[in-house]
Amino acid sequence: MIEHIQHFGQLAWQHFTYESIVTILLLWATVLFAGIVTYIRANPGHWGVRDFFRHLLPDGTFHHPSARADFLFWLSRRIFVPLLVLPLVISTVAAGHFAYWVLSSIAGPPDHPATPAGPITLVVFTVTMLIAYDLSYYFYHRMQHRIPILWELHKVHHSAEIMIGVTKDRVHPIDEIMNHWWDGVIPGLCYGVWLFYALDPVELTVFGINVYALRNLVLMMDFVRHTHLKLSYGRYLGVILLSPHDHQLHHSTADQHLDKNFGLTLTVWDRLFGTLVVPEPDEDFVFGLTDSEHFEYRSLYNLHIVPIQKIARMLGGKVTTRKTIESDHQAGETV
Repeated sequence: MIEHIQHFGQLAWQHFTYESIVTILLLWATVLFAGIVTYIRANPGHWGVRDFFRHLLPDGTFHHPSARADFLFWLSRRIFVPLLVLPLVISTVAAGHFAYWVLSSIAGPPDHPATPAGPITLVVFTVTMLIAYDLSYYFYHRMQHRIPILWELHKVHHSAEIMIGVTKDRVHPIDEIMNHWWDGVIPGLCYGVWLFYALDPVELTVFGINVYALRNLVLMMDFVRHTHLKLSYGRYLGVILLSPHDHQLHHSTADQHLDKNFGLTLTVWDRLFGTLVVPEPDEDFVFGLTDSEHFEYRSLYNLHIVPIQKIARMLGGKVTTRKTIESDHQAGETV
């Protein structure tokens, strides 16, 4: 197990040094693409460079208190990045070894040859790992909205009043650590099954690079979906994939949008569990928390401390969920 953790650590470092420049270029390419598409849709038959940049970066964006808090929070997050990687690595490896141990105890040691798998096996493995991660994300995201303590931490993310891309990293450090622990469980179990039935330990790092790289390519749109750019994927692709506009609806304060569109990449989980809402074309949203609770999260200090204070008060008194908080506010009570 220690060897696998070391392999994953080397993998993460290699990925950071070798692919960081390409990743940044791809990231800004997705932003430019989303900007061009949404500008053309909003201004058919018209093109102006100044108007385009105003569309890409609306006036007053950087002066908004929420945007300033986002930038400061993003900078402070750099301190925690090394700590945020370890939980995902450890939980994935631990879950993988657990699944491998259970299968070995039931069926005996695996008998597949220790030779590299073919391209079909590689593709299927990569797809199943991505699906496992997507399912894991959906379930944890729903728990963040349903379990009171997790919701108090997750409020940090939903407190953004405007979306500026780096809003995607507006996540409380404790919330992110817990998220990474969880994210390793389902993909780790999937990894263990593959290890037992088809893969040999030598080639796991090779497959890991493929999964890691593809996952990052998929998550390139995570930056765009935390902007004001209302990019949708259209009638056909939108049946399979959640678009940035779909996720922007998730941040809406409108009653009909609360607790909807939990997914990361695929629509299948939201469709299956009845949480999918498709926004109207170019539909605008008001972002933040209900009853202007987001005003409490407009500083770097408050983004880190307010959730801890609220959880402490919660544990010492009334335990509430998002729904009860909203109903209490509407009834004029103080929560």
